Amino acid sequence: MTSLLILKAVYNLSHEVLVEQHWEMNAYFQYFGGVSVQQWSRPCAANDLVHFRQRIGEQGLEKILKQSIDKHGKDGKDPNVSIDTSAQEKNIAYPTDAKLHKKIIDKCAKMAKENGIKLRRSYKRKLKTIAGRLFRELGSKLPDGACAAELETFKKVLAQQKNSKNKIYSLHEPEAYCMSKGKAHKKYEYGCKASVVLTQKTGIIFGAMTFKNNVYNGHILEDVLAQTKGLTGKAPKTATVDRGYKGKQRLGATQVNVPKPPLKKDSDHQKRKKRKHFRGKAAVEPIIGHLKQDHRAPKNFLKEQIGDSINFVMAAAGFNFKKLMAKLKDQALWLYLEIQNMIAGTFCCRGKGFSIDPIPENGLAISIDREKCTYP
Repeated sequence: MTSLLILKAVYNLSHEVLVEQHWEMNAYFQYFGGVSVQQWSRPCAANDLVHFRQRIGEQGLEKILKQSIDKHGKDGKDPNVSIDTSAQEKNIAYPTDAKLHKKIIDKCAKMAKENGIKLRRSYKRKLKTIAGRLFRELGSKLPDGACAAELETFKKVLAQQKNSKNKIYSLHEPEAYCMSKGKAHKKYEYGCKASVVLTQKTGIIFGAMTFKNNVYNGHILEDVLAQTKGLTGKAPKTATVDRGYKGKQRLGATQVNVPKPPLKKDSDHQKRKKRKHFRGKAAVEPIIGHLKQDHRAPKNFLKEQIGDSINFVMAAAGFNFKKLMAKLKDQALWLYLEIQNMIAGTFCCRGKGFSIDPIPENGLAISIDREKCTYP
């Protein structure tokens, strides 16, 4: 089941497409899932993946993310990271009061029908005042405690004004909140804030988490670094952030670097070094773009706040595994070409730089030192 979740995240597949189509057609998928003989049946029902994901929860998915980091070997030991936040949008319609009032009318009518209550009028053609009247009538006729959570949500929606704080933007996703990231094409986004921790040299995601509230970036940095330490076993040496993280300059063993004008005492070499260091932080932006477009994170279809976290953590794990697959592919291609050159007689080792060592668990380890090997 874990292998299916990884394949879903790596190749951006839905549960149905993965289980009903790709599993039977792709022998590599089956081998990755631990199957030694070709199978022509589905590994499980599509909704079994939903139940399994809910059962392992956020902690289980963080273990998958940890494995995606550990498998990179030395590349996963980079002590310098870049941190940034983004908006993970919810799968909700663009929120307007009129839409919410219409939904309240429809839901109240549905609840009345389910509880056997006959309303004086259904008010299917009017909005806010009618929604309020219908809400009050339904509240007076329902038994005590019945549909209390839904009625409380309706009450908040009817009471909120244009400039109200902590507004409800969706009846089926009341936890979604509004964010403004300064984008010219999208002034407001509705969902949850998400944070990404990326290594500066190797481009591996060391941490991914979402937040229940739209809090200031500087206040979430401690939680982000704590997750990174839990996944990698040690805290980053430096964390490069943007000016939205102004605050503490050191958190535990991690030095927090925020862009600022160079000091007068800095030499030209120090200025160039700082400038290069902060330019490296910009690499996190395209990574966030790949997470959203290639790994099912542009819009979250999973419900509630636990769904926000599950979707984003699995997107990060899928990105790391896909990067690892590309790395292994390059290494295998290079090794294949080197061996082809040897067979063709265009490569001469003269007894140095080439070795084949048996490994009990993994077969053969073929190593070629290109510095020691000589070409004719």
